Amino acid sequence: MTQDLRLDALTAWLHAQFPGQPLDIRPASADASFRRYFRVTLPDGSTHIAMDAPPPQEDCRPFVAVQALFEAAGAHVPALRAQDVEQGFLLLSDLGSTTYLQVLDAENAPALYFDATTALISMQKASRPGVLPEYDRDRLLAEMELFPVWYVGRHLKAELSEAETTALYEVFDRILDVNLAEPQVFVHRDYHSRNLMVTAPNPGVIDFQDAVYGPISYDLVSLFKDAYIDWDEEQVLDWLIRYWQDAKRAGLPVREDFAEFHREYEFMGVQRHLKVLGIFARLYHRDGKDGYLKDMPRVMNYLRAAAMRYRDLAPLARLLNRLEGITPQAGYTF
Repeated sequence: MTQDLRLDALTAWLHAQFPGQPLDIRPASADASFRRYFRVTLPDGSTHIAMDAPPPQEDCRPFVAVQALFEAAGAHVPALRAQDVEQGFLLLSDLGSTTYLQVLDAENAPALYFDATTALISMQKASRPGVLPEYDRDRLLAEMELFPVWYVGRHLKAELSEAETTALYEVFDRILDVNLAEPQVFVHRDYHSRNLMVTAPNPGVIDFQDAVYGPISYDLVSLFKDAYIDWDEEQVLDWLIRYWQDAKRAGLPVREDFAEFHREYEFMGVQRHLKVLGIFARLYHRDGKDGYLKDMPRVMNYLRAAAMRYRDLAPLARLLNRLEGITPQAGYTF
């Protein structure tokens, strides 16, 4: 068995935090990055979460900074108990092991999503420029470029013609124009059912280290066009309208016209889902993680529905239709 030197170092660090106490240290959750999480149980039954963020692949300082921001905003985020940023170790309070994804159903969804949008509004109300990295044009574009490189090129093993490439980048520009015209707020960037914990107060918010300052609709897309669970569009529209009304009452800079707000939300969804398809393909082909492949069809459904709805996105819809008949790389079937 290969020795886990990182775990050995983490274990030694944890024993230094709880001298003289026997500790039960077990894996707590998986992650798409190099980060690992362990649940630490003390003799009295109390638990903590230890994060292992190995340098240089991961930097836990953004987590520490965003934790302070979101905690001050009133969000229920893990409390920071101890840290060693040089080694990449954090000790956090334990928000439990029950995610939204594990419990969501038609009966409890309205209440759980109300809690989620209420917490989101609290974080957005605390927004101010110059604190978090900007979700600027270069970053948003680089994310969309994962789609032609990893999903089309690597996963489908397809090639785009020169005309298709030109048309795709013209669509990218149209998407970016809409994204960047949105009001700007703090953006969690992965505000979905796997990163919301069922807690008291609800929800517990985790995995926020990649937070940025960007479009106000982004986290709503993550929440309501979730890669891991989907709902009828009519139901989602009701939840979105409720958020929009609550956000206006809270003084957030949402559009006065809901139709304009909804169009921006739709275009933001296209940006995110192009990125997500590229990331899921990269996780499989580069990192050997196949657990996300089963969610690709759901993400593609979101993407295709939006692309077919708007004239400015018609070239993307045509491309998706052309690619639809291509079988992904051998070894995986949608």
